[in-house]
Formats: sequence, structure tokens, C-alpha cells
Amino acid sequence: QVTVVESWGGLVGAGGSLELSCVISGDFFSTYHIGWFRQAPGKGREGVAGIGEGGNENYADSVKGRFTISRDNSKNTLYLQMNRLKPEDTARYLCAYESRYYMAYGLSLEAADRRFWGQGTQVTVSS
Repeated sequence: QVTVVESWGGLVGAGGSLELSCVISGDFFSTYHIGWFRQAPGKGREGVAGIGEGGNENYADSVKGRFTISRDNSKNTLYLQMNRLKPEDTARYLCAYESRYYMAYGLSLEAADRRFWGQGTQVTVSS
């Protein structure tokens, strides 16, 4: 049973920074295409950033230049460094992964393209 656990959300003032982490258990982390998504109350899941098994990155326009996604395959860990946070970044942030064998475009930011999800971590940005 593979587990997906996000950590290090919290409350921060506008302009501040947070770094989220996501640990995915098992032996195949390095082969996964992984993404960060977020969901605000009453809204659907929005793709934030994706990283392929080869390390290529993709970002939503709303976070480009402020957020950085990275992965450490030796630690089975995905990161999201979030800088210059805005109140509109407030949401639950979720990590999701998919096998390279099932995902045609590894950098997709469509939630439907990944089958395996964590429970998320809350990020609240005060104005």
C-alpha cells in the first residue's frame, strides 16, 4: 500500500514564504510524474505545478515566478517552495502522482490525469 503524506502547511502573512513537502512511500518514486494541486472551499482542484520523472517542471500562470517544485528521489520526497504568497493562494494543497506508464504527458496540470492522491495540507495567507 503506497502512502502519500503532505506536510508543512500553515498560516503566513501576505508576502511570506512556506515550503511544503510530500512523501510517497514505496520503491518506485523516481518513476512517478508528480504534481501539486490546490483546492479552495467551494472550488475544484487547480493544478499548481508538476514535475516529471526526468525533472522537467511545469507551472500554472498564477504561480509562475513565485513557486518552485522540486523532488529528491533519494528521500521519496516532493517539495513546493512558495514565495511572495498572496491571500488568493489560500487553499488545501494536495500532492498527486501517476506512473509514467499511465500518463502520456507527465507535466499535465489536469487533476484527472493522476489517480493517486494525498489528503493535503492547509495553507492560509492573511492579508
